[in-house]
Amino acid sequence: MLMRTTALLGLAGIVLAGCSSSGTSSTNGMIADGTTVDVVLMETTDIHQNVLSYDYYKLADNPSFGLERTATLIKQARSQYANTLLLDDGDLIQGTALGDYQAVIKPVTCSQTLAVHKVMNYLKYDAGTIGNHEFNYGLPFLSQVTNTNFRLNGVTAPSNCGAPNYPQVLANVSNLADKQPIFTPFSILKRTFSGKAPDGSTVTVPVNVGVIGFTPPTIMDWDKANLSNRVYTDGLVETANKYLPQMRAQGADLVVALSHGGLDPSSYSPTMENGSWHLTKTGIDALMIGHSHDIFPNPGVASSQFNNMTGVDNTKGLVNSIPTVMAGNWGNRLGLIHVTLKFTGGKWVVQKDKSSVETRSTKNADGSYVAADPNVSALVSAEHQGTIDYVKTPIGSTDFRMNTYFALLGDVSAVQIVNMAQQDYVQKYIQTNLPQYQSLPVLSVSAPFKAGRNGASDFTDVQAGSIAINNAADLYLYPNTVQAVKVSGADILNWLETSAKMFNTINPASSAPQDLINNNYQVFNFDVMYGVQYQIDVTKAPGSRIVNATYNGAPINPAQQFIVATNNYRASGGGNFPGIDGTKTIIQSPDANRDVLISYIKAKGTLNRASYGATRSWSFVPVSAAGPVRFKTVANQIAAAALAGITVSKNSDNNDGTWTYLVDLSH
Repeated sequence: MLMRTTALLGLAGIVLAGCSSSGTSSTNGMIADGTTVDVVLMETTDIHQNVLSYDYYKLADNPSFGLERTATLIKQARSQYANTLLLDDGDLIQGTALGDYQAVIKPVTCSQTLAVHKVMNYLKYDAGTIGNHEFNYGLPFLSQVTNTNFRLNGVTAPSNCGAPNYPQVLANVSNLADKQPIFTPFSILKRTFSGKAPDGSTVTVPVNVGVIGFTPPTIMDWDKANLSNRVYTDGLVETANKYLPQMRAQGADLVVALSHGGLDPSSYSPTMENGSWHLTKTGIDALMIGHSHDIFPNPGVASSQFNNMTGVDNTKGLVNSIPTVMAGNWGNRLGLIHVTLKFTGGKWVVQKDKSSVETRSTKNADGSYVAADPNVSALVSAEHQGTIDYVKTPIGSTDFRMNTYFALLGDVSAVQIVNMAQQDYVQKYIQTNLPQYQSLPVLSVSAPFKAGRNGASDFTDVQAGSIAINNAADLYLYPNTVQAVKVSGADILNWLETSAKMFNTINPASSAPQDLINNNYQVFNFDVMYGVQYQIDVTKAPGSRIVNATYNGAPINPAQQFIVATNNYRASGGGNFPGIDGTKTIIQSPDANRDVLISYIKAKGTLNRASYGATRSWSFVPVSAAGPVRFKTVANQIAAAALAGITVSKNSDNNDGTWTYLVDLSH
């Protein structure tokens, strides 16, 4: 096992054994001009500890995700292509109950290796970077499980701890004291690949692949409690411009950027969340991206956010002519960038006209899924069973079903309890610690985090009966911490307007079918505000949709002051909500929103719909549309909609576990 105990600055990193094919080696180490090599770069991203095809929130198998199935795609690609590299783009260790179990409930010791790292070692990854969610469990934990010395006071330098066997590269997060990256910024992977000589014969030749990693600079806001006064971030472009010349000088023939961020072609900022688009202009040869839980390229999909994006070819997978891939999330896809290099004038030159990009799904064309690699489940069987036992721990009960099938239409059955728990926590905190704010009303916001973003399985659904820890994790997906902001009524209205971007603009005069939901807007930014009443007019353009907004029955006064309970992501500026940028935060609690929810349910014991799941804070302004208004969610749920006072009817079966419904917006 290769271990790292100090972060190396721009050094060649770790040299791993390369892939090779049988054939004739280049004579005396000399490579003939005109020799070509085809290399396939494989990407996984946003695994989020979905090692197995198992939903810990529903305690059921689910074949639509899981690294154990991506493993099969990886093996297939390796058998298909002579020269491959397997790379990961981050957001690896957090995201499921398995992640929480290994980090918080029964933390792995130095002698142990995280379940997901075990699997990646088995799959022989070549390199990986660090996503924003890697920082959620704090720097001491991250240092240990990556066996990396961050050189920070209070963070014990690990020594031969269980960790990935591959180089972990991250260039734009540095130690505040010594101004050096906490991880190795880049690594030069020395490989021996199979190539073709000009005469058509097979030769084995050396190729150096440089890999550099980036994470969103916004981690300093999102994980402020873990990172402030310890590390800092640099912008992606500045960092690339610093290290790329070093990589070339140290022999990198092919430079691959692993950027845990999406594509944003707007004006560059060193603090932008999704700066990957701008990396394509720094001199890299290939780009692997993530964070957005999307697919790129995604040809033929009308709703793709990448259609008509400046400099982006959503069919060929090019961003400013640089081959780029984003391989979905949770292990549901494998990304592949095909690169051809030609030896010309004593060096390898990328043949840009021969590059191609694709993603491969674990879902087959007939609707079935590729088989799981059985070795994966055997590797993590103990951790898997321990997580199941943990999430079954009961904490209360409910006499109604809490789900998010129609949360985007106003059903609050799975959102209200979260808002009530946050509101209660902040009210008590103010009473004890901030008496100067006791006269201000406390509101709360939470989003339906699971509302179909990743298909039919991606919904919260807590059945009536016993509530266990897995149900609380289903109700609140992320390991955020509770924060509160002091805002004006004007801020509240702007907040709600931003959330209302969730919807497309409906033309009531159109007889053509219209989709209600804007699929390019993330559901975790659809905040439902508890403690006020408001309506959303979807016939109006974004920014002018909120009407009849009231507090205690009176119109919200733009000058009135409120406290809003939320999470660290939103309070610090996550989602770009106007005025919510970290400057108005008055409470930065160390307590996780999910733990606050668990404690609240334990205190209440039994939940009933009337008190905990029926206070609908918002509704649509009635619209009589000439044509059908469509909404997609889980199949056979008309009765669930009716319980929430929502009128829908079946339009079509999508044959993927969902129906397209027709929504009656007239009342």
